[in-house]
Amino acid sequence: MTWMRHLSSASGCPDDKGRVLTIKEVRTNLMNMVGVRSQWGEKNPWQEPSVMQPVAESQAQLPVRKPSDSFVRACIPLSDPEAREKYLLFTGGIRFGRLLEDFDTLAGLICYNHNKNPDLGDNQKSPYAFVTVLVDRIEKSSSSELALSAKNDIYAQGNVTWVGKSSMECSMFMQQEIDGKVHQFLSAKYLFAARNPLNNMAGIINPLDPQTPEEKAAFQLGEENKKKRQQEGTKSLLKTPPSEEERLIIHDIFLSTLDQQSGSLRVRLKPENTVWMEDTILKSLIICHPEQRNLYNKIFGGFLMRRAYELAWITASVYSKKRPGMCKVVDDILFKKPVEIGSLLFLSSQVVYSNGPDLQVHIHAEVVNPQEGTRETTNDFHFTFDTGVPDLPRVMPKTYAESMMYLVGKRHYES
Repeated sequence: MTWMRHLSSASGCPDDKGRVLTIKEVRTNLMNMVGVRSQWGEKNPWQEPSVMQPVAESQAQLPVRKPSDSFVRACIPLSDPEAREKYLLFTGGIRFGRLLEDFDTLAGLICYNHNKNPDLGDNQKSPYAFVTVLVDRIEKSSSSELALSAKNDIYAQGNVTWVGKSSMECSMFMQQEIDGKVHQFLSAKYLFAARNPLNNMAGIINPLDPQTPEEKAAFQLGEENKKKRQQEGTKSLLKTPPSEEERLIIHDIFLSTLDQQSGSLRVRLKPENTVWMEDTILKSLIICHPEQRNLYNKIFGGFLMRRAYELAWITASVYSKKRPGMCKVVDDILFKKPVEIGSLLFLSSQVVYSNGPDLQVHIHAEVVNPQEGTRETTNDFHFTFDTGVPDLPRVMPKTYAESMMYLVGKRHYES
């Protein structure tokens, strides 16, 4: 694939001016493409004079783009002591949540790069807002067991590898040079959708023409991912009952918690070396200030991912009585609706599945309107941690709802 060919050198792929972007420059370029308002409360950026791309009615009206057209490589300059402070974990490691923020920012620039019109020059503004629909998967490389250095620069890169009519998939990687060797330690897939901010209708995305066999294979994988997401949607436990095998698992767990001597289905006992799922809950409240807004004056998705991850990390730490390392997998982060400035955002974290030293942590995010007394779900997050504790207690559901959460966690873990 195009992005795979660039993994061999930490010097990176240059931008149009012949150099690697810093992550700060990625944000600046993204702001320039969108026409961001510089201060909270200023006029809508889409009303500002600019070289605005026309709104197309079909993909046939848009220029065909190659995967290499959207490629971006950026540096997180940890070798700079001032920049490093933002990414430094109190244990001396790297804050994984900060990397999630940068991944989200980079994915946004990649989307806008893909949708450029080469005939309009560098100062063009996109007529669309590209919003994160789903983080399909962020995964730590199984071959990268070295501890990351908090003093060595990290390079993030990626490009668009699949395009539908109004959505696209970005494939991205992060790597770091350790002891003279470049290690790829993180990969990600983001699904973005184009929206017209003036009427909130779906936008039309430039078609993609993969060139090489690797690019064509990546495009085909994107098609398969789309079908897989559709199939998984029909199998959701919110729509369909568990499979026969899953029902037997839940029944066996239920029987293991009964007091057999009581002769009653109501008397429950916690088995040895287990923890009731209800006892793993941790909660957090976020007041959504303008400081955390994105380019469209909604709360930045990367900020939400960082806060959710940090709560999940704390949950895994409390459960295992040990500070776990970087999580293994971030799976299926679904953005159901944007979070508005001024919202009260509640994050609820819970261990929903355990297997050996591994934990599956689910974060549920909802916006609370105190005036109307309403709650609306905005996001769901799924994190997999390897705690390194071999005799970790097993999490036990008590209610039917917890049993369904257990199965969801098991499905994500086994995916």
